[in-house]
Amino acid sequence: MRRRLFLKIYLTVLGSIAILALAGFTALALLIGPEQQRRLGDQRTELIAAALPRANDPILLQDTLERLGKASGALLLLTDADGKALAAYEPAVAPEALRGRAVLPDGSVLSAQFPSPFGSRNRNPLALLAAMAVITALAAWPVVRNLTGRLERLRQGVEDWGHGNLSRRVPVEGSDEIAAVAMSFNHAAARVESLVAANRALLANASHELRSPLARLRMAIDLFEENPSSARPAEIRRNLGELDDLVGEILLSSRLESAGSSRPFEAIDLLALAAEEAARAGLEVSGDNAEVMGDVRLLTRAVRNLIQNARRHGAPPVTITVARHAGQAELSIRDHGQGIPAADAERIFDPFYRPAGHGEDAGGWGLGLALVRQIATHHHGRVSFVRPEGSGTKFVITLPLETRNTDA
Repeated sequence: MRRRLFLKIYLTVLGSIAILALAGFTALALLIGPEQQRRLGDQRTELIAAALPRANDPILLQDTLERLGKASGALLLLTDADGKALAAYEPAVAPEALRGRAVLPDGSVLSAQFPSPFGSRNRNPLALLAAMAVITALAAWPVVRNLTGRLERLRQGVEDWGHGNLSRRVPVEGSDEIAAVAMSFNHAAARVESLVAANRALLANASHELRSPLARLRMAIDLFEENPSSARPAEIRRNLGELDDLVGEILLSSRLESAGSSRPFEAIDLLALAAEEAARAGLEVSGDNAEVMGDVRLLTRAVRNLIQNARRHGAPPVTITVARHAGQAELSIRDHGQGIPAADAERIFDPFYRPAGHGEDAGGWGLGLALVRQIATHHHGRVSFVRPEGSGTKFVITLPLETRNTDA
């Protein structure tokens, strides 16, 4: 493939040079054809004839003819009407055969032979054009070879990446369109590699997290079969609900990571949304009205996850506030529990992160906080962990205000 591409480009260059050379030779042949040469010779001769004196002084004619001949480098001969020589000039080097003839008013005739304006008669313009074509072809060889070599290295990199080497990157050489394609491929490859790595980690972590409710569910079913009681169905339903929530979070995380939400954004009152979700948990919300653009379903999920996180891992009271600041809306949810250790602060948004010392029963953060971060990023915002004064944990979701209300 590389050789075919190289030859195709190189032969295209050579063909263009050949066409250019042929066109140049044709144009040159038209410019210096016999008729054009005769006309040019006559014009030059008439110009010299016009400069000759009208007196019949042989000495003056000879002197003038010599001066004009030296200046023009031409062989000049002035004859009378009968062909008798009146004056002549012959240079040391005989000029080329660009001939001309002019008849003076008194009937005398001036014959001239000038140097060719296109060089020696023995010099072939086609040979000159051919030499230029050869030089250009030799100069084009390394250029075309370098171009096709870069394309070949790009092709090999893409092929290796396509065979499963997701860490493969192609060299970015130069600053032209090929380099731009290489940079675009590297960015896309890095993005795909990160997505695949995230999905692999998500699958591994999800498989581990699913084992606990499945094991509890299997045990509850076995115990119910051996000794049916009213408490067993409730345990089974609780484990099924946990499984359903976990599967839903996995699907939502994968969708946000790969393609985002397909639902269009709409204007949402963040205070009203938070108040509605807080009411389900028996909590209250305070603060300012703040209208943002977003997906109601996703933002509701983010607020719900933070409330559940505060109630599960923190301690009451749980306070929820909405504020407006510098063109942004800030939703804060704080609990008054033991707080998050400093060693875990950087990893609390990792999927299925389990703090040190937490076993299966204590549980981890699952996908809840990771989903909050994905949802905030999807809405061009962010979520941050703030260590408040005293005890507890505080999470803040920051979103851009709806444009019409940024100055309200």
